[in-house]
Amino acid sequence: MAKSFTYKQFLETYPDDDACLAHLFETRYGKEPVCPKCGGVGTFHKLSKLPAYTCNCGHHIHPMAGTPFERSRTSLRTWFYVMFLFCASRNGVSAKEIQRQIGCTYKTAWRMRHEIRKYMGWVDGDAKLGGPGRPPVEIDKAYIGGHDRLGHDDKTVILGMVERQGEVLTRVILDRSSRVFPHVFGWVRPGARVMTDSARTFMELGKTGTYQHAAVDHVAKEWVRGDVHTNTIEGFWGVLKRGINGTYVWVSQKHLQKYLWEFEFRHNLRHEPCLMFQLLMAAFPRASR
Repeated sequence: MAKSFTYKQFLETYPDDDACLAHLFETRYGKEPVCPKCGGVGTFHKLSKLPAYTCNCGHHIHPMAGTPFERSRTSLRTWFYVMFLFCASRNGVSAKEIQRQIGCTYKTAWRMRHEIRKYMGWVDGDAKLGGPGRPPVEIDKAYIGGHDRLGHDDKTVILGMVERQGEVLTRVILDRSSRVFPHVFGWVRPGARVMTDSARTFMELGKTGTYQHAAVDHVAKEWVRGDVHTNTIEGFWGVLKRGINGTYVWVSQKHLQKYLWEFEFRHNLRHEPCLMFQLLMAAFPRASR
């Protein structure tokens, strides 16, 4: 397995803001962009006092427009470095840690984290799971949170679906009484082998005729029966909860899905950690012509 992108490589690849802006410009517009105003090719050069490029005809292009860095006064290299930290860590990066490392305000660090998480979710995307001839899909629910100041249960329900040796997909369930079927039907292909625990929520899946459903009874201390188990999704829940409890301590329901995107991104690239940062650096949205 290839090693992760190192801090030394980061410094060599992105030594200053100009190098970062040049990378962003080339990624979004290509090596020889065509000027939409005059049609010239290779006529752009960087402006000396602005993070922008200009053509010989005077047309300007702002590479940061339409990206997480748009309208940010934080330097582009600092943004890239925080993205590197997200990929170098396996348990997340707190806002206080970002604040200490880059010397910004807590508000700036908090905003950067959420913008990067949304970008990670966009880069990772969502693909349908399972199907005839494909590995089984494990489905389970997890509970994040504890009790509020009055002692009331304040946990948020999360639905997780993972294809063995494949990708994981999560969704926040806003109401405990909400049915999980719409999420399952929307993201798991018909004919898939679906494996769950014996919770009442999932026992109706096999009766729909859409999936080949099998379950293990955790209440009866049954964890594995042949190849029927939910160990893969349980392992993901373990990583998620350790990251939240150890790094973030507490996550609001409002922003929980963003945190899930972060952990999904790292899980789905767990076998190729060297690609995490490289993929984020290569996936900036292409500018419309």
